Amino acid sequence: MTDTQIFTLVALAAYAIVMILIGCFSYGKSKTLDGFLIGGRNIGAWATAFAYGTTYFSAVVFVGYAGQHGWNIGIGAIWIGVGNAILGCLLSWLLFANRTRKMTKKLNARTMPDYFEKRYNSKGMKILASVIIFVFLVPYSAAVYKGLGSLFSSVFPGVETWVWMLLIACLTAVYLVAGGYIATSYTDLVQGVIMIAGVILLVIAVLRHGSVDGISGLIENLSNFKSLPDDPNPVTSSQLTNIFGGSSFKFLCFNIMLTSFGTWGLPQMIGKFYAIKDTAAIKRGTIISTIFCTVIGCGAYLIGSTSRLVLGGKLPEGGIDAVIPTLLTEVLGNGTLGNILLAVIMILLLSASMSTLQSVVLTSASAVAVDLIPALRKKETKPENQMLLTRVLCLAFVICSFIFATRNIPIIVSLMSFSWGVVSGCFIGPYIWGLFSKKITKVGAFAGVLSGLITVGGATLVISLQSGFSAAAAKSPEMGVTAMAVSMIIVPLVSAFTKNKKAESERIEEIFECCK
Repeated sequence: MTDTQIFTLVALAAYAIVMILIGCFSYGKSKTLDGFLIGGRNIGAWATAFAYGTTYFSAVVFVGYAGQHGWNIGIGAIWIGVGNAILGCLLSWLLFANRTRKMTKKLNARTMPDYFEKRYNSKGMKILASVIIFVFLVPYSAAVYKGLGSLFSSVFPGVETWVWMLLIACLTAVYLVAGGYIATSYTDLVQGVIMIAGVILLVIAVLRHGSVDGISGLIENLSNFKSLPDDPNPVTSSQLTNIFGGSSFKFLCFNIMLTSFGTWGLPQMIGKFYAIKDTAAIKRGTIISTIFCTVIGCGAYLIGSTSRLVLGGKLPEGGIDAVIPTLLTEVLGNGTLGNILLAVIMILLLSASMSTLQSVVLTSASAVAVDLIPALRKKETKPENQMLLTRVLCLAFVICSFIFATRNIPIIVSLMSFSWGVVSGCFIGPYIWGLFSKKITKVGAFAGVLSGLITVGGATLVISLQSGFSAAAAKSPEMGVTAMAVSMIIVPLVSAFTKNKKAESERIEEIFECCK
């Protein structure tokens, strides 16, 4: 066993012990449904801010997006991190955090499907939203498992990928089933600290590498860069140094919009605002979360933009997804310090992914246990039975995602890219308009959800039939952004032609009293 493997195993064992202890500690505070799903609406600023940030960024950001966009676009890819911090984080907190907390507390809504039902007085909205969440978040979590499994397999080539996925699944299941949202908020604090430390260390290591030579050296060396003759994706030095993305400007803009505005409609992101305890915590959380997202987002894409220099312009054998793992090995080296740093970075990537997984699992399980099943049953489900069912479904969802990830399905990662656009495209219009306008109707909200679903689904079907699914996958940012825009337009437009009845208008007026 190599030194790298030993250090990584030690770090992994320590990390696992801490996560399990947090789960056990949180068990006593998660015996009610409110406690399990939203922490009793008593989560502080730091925990909520870190929960938002760590859910935002998974290993896919580092290994997939940062590596891919940094390799193909260059220094301009950093704008994605900037957009995520300002639009996806700061603006989201400023616009929605306080109003979401107040309205969901008024409605006693614990989940987004629950919010839709009580805001629009529609059980059908609840059922539809629950189905969408479950269907599209399963491949999302499966892709994260697969990405993490592949990453650890690169350090431990003798161990099958499914073994690592199983270990990650078991660890996630233990503390999530035990402690629910409270456990995830505490683990997010730990994971957030690890992520910040790891990114800062990695940025320093990358900038100190001889091929980069600091910030000024990065620009100069990129200016002198020439693609290898056999490079399958050759780029010019002017492309790599263009601050606005050069020929990839359009692609860059759509990715910024998808990954930034997309958070405004994702239930696993918006759910963080349900749990924060008060207005003071929101003010502090806004600052903390924005700083966190700036460091992580900009750091990840800065690292990606150095990849062609560090790797000498040669794409690794594993393709674009192997860019960041190969860069790590090259930058950190084989010395004792390098091995320790590599172990820290591996735990960073594990932390980033597990924070996303736990939020996705809890969101999906609650959508079925708390929203879908009670809505389909005629009898009212007792809170204690809902609690048990939610814990069981958290475990079932983890197992389902693991099984899906282990199947040899080449479109899993592509499906993940669609999940973001589809879910946000369906929910963004009904969610935002429902917060700010009393005139939005049930029919308008339904139309918004369906329009987002049809936009992405229809475009995917047409492009796939014409050019294949891979071509459709390449257009997922454009489709996701279009779906969000369509949903935001359709909701008020349809509502204007389907006005609420007097009794419904009075009910909505009473709801909006909480926002004065």
